[in-house]
Amino acid sequence: MTSTAQHGGPFYNRGHFLKVIASGGTDIGKRRGHNEDSFGVFDDLGLYIVADGMGGHAAGEVASGAAVETLHDFIAATAGSEDTTWPYERDEKLSRTANRLAVGIRLANKVIFEKSHAEQEKSGMGTTIVAALVDGDDLQVAHVGDSRVYVFSQGALKRITADHSYVGELVASGQITEEQARSHPFRNIVTRALGTKLDVKVDIGRHRAAPGDIFLLCSDGLTGMVRDDELAKIINRESDNLTTCVSHLIEAANKNGGDDNITAVLVRVV
Repeated sequence: MTSTAQHGGPFYNRGHFLKVIASGGTDIGKRRGHNEDSFGVFDDLGLYIVADGMGGHAAGEVASGAAVETLHDFIAATAGSEDTTWPYERDEKLSRTANRLAVGIRLANKVIFEKSHAEQEKSGMGTTIVAALVDGDDLQVAHVGDSRVYVFSQGALKRITADHSYVGELVASGQITEEQARSHPFRNIVTRALGTKLDVKVDIGRHRAAPGDIFLLCSDGLTGMVRDDELAKIINRESDNLTTCVSHLIEAANKNGGDDNITAVLVRVV
């Protein structure tokens, strides 16, 4: 297996009880010539990211890498100071932490959009993104595209993001089932991504983080190959060692075909 990994933790949220540990890994899969996924495990910030790039001539790798780097840098710049200049206005309905995530992702979108228009070989590049940021006793989760976040809690796996994709919208409207979506000919078409427009809408929500919960952030290279019930079995079996668990998730995707790059980040609430 050709993979890279980051092993994190523990991260202690200052002033709160929440403590998390994390691990992540990525793999090229069985059918792609290069890996366009990127991810980040930033325990010093309580920040965890997965991005799935798209575009020819390795432009997808550039887009996903820029998304991770830009979001990391903005979260780091706004971690301790209220005086940092923000590139977008804050949404008063959201907490400061949620605003940091949403604004950081919109900034990443702008960086990728401008780069794609400045360099001809990067034209049309884009990326999905999912990110989780420790917020008090909970996690703020934000996403754009069809990469996903799940939470494994008390033996059950639940998806907490909705795919921004053609088939995701068909499922949401009741026109097809989840099972039909897995084999739909247009299942790879995303309806929202970073870099395709000058601005982007970011879906964001706060999620209760109870001790023992495990959050899974992943690209569709994992979920397209491994059904949710199998994901749950692997996480349940390997939950004591997140690094081993990430490896087994990637192995399962490759065993089932490995049609795409595969990336997974696990965050466990201690």
